[in-house]
Amino acid sequence: MKVQCQCGAVSFETPTPAPTAVYHCHCTECQRQSSSAFGTSAIFPANGLFPLSADLQAKLGCWTRPAKEGRTMDCYFCNACGVRIMHRIRNADGQERPTVSIKGGAVKDLDWSEATHIYTRSAVVPIPPGAEKYETTPPPNSPALVSGRRNRGGQLQQQTPMILQYIYDRHNGHWS
Repeated sequence: MKVQCQCGAVSFETPTPAPTAVYHCHCTECQRQSSSAFGTSAIFPANGLFPLSADLQAKLGCWTRPAKEGRTMDCYFCNACGVRIMHRIRNADGQERPTVSIKGGAVKDLDWSEATHIYTRSAVVPIPPGAEKYETTPPPNSPALVSGRRNRGGQLQQQTPMILQYIYDRHNGHWS
């Protein structure tokens, strides 16, 4: 899948043909980051994208913010237009997590139809009837993390506990 910022200066292919999960996050942190009602994240394995190529690294800025338990989150944005492109969590020891969250609006042809709504207790817009939703983080046995989703090729993509950890860490213990 093609990822591109608003001005087109940053452009790259995702490491896999489809994300392992898509989330519409309604927490106040995502509302501020996206300047909107919620933020959309497509979760991909980091392998194949990281380490960043020299060309991509030169086009991206990085702002790092604190996260839970001494972790940090690297927030990458286009140096030219400022659009946030992706996030990646680092453990307290500096080790990068094996997943990356690419902002949904930057991913061409992303299937938004089965995205899971999380942190809905802070939602400022109605959640569509029948949508999978959670007031905070999905529990480990939730359909969003256990059942998996089919990609466009029909292959089942299992969700992993690492996605749940990513969501929890990303919100820095803020359950709003």
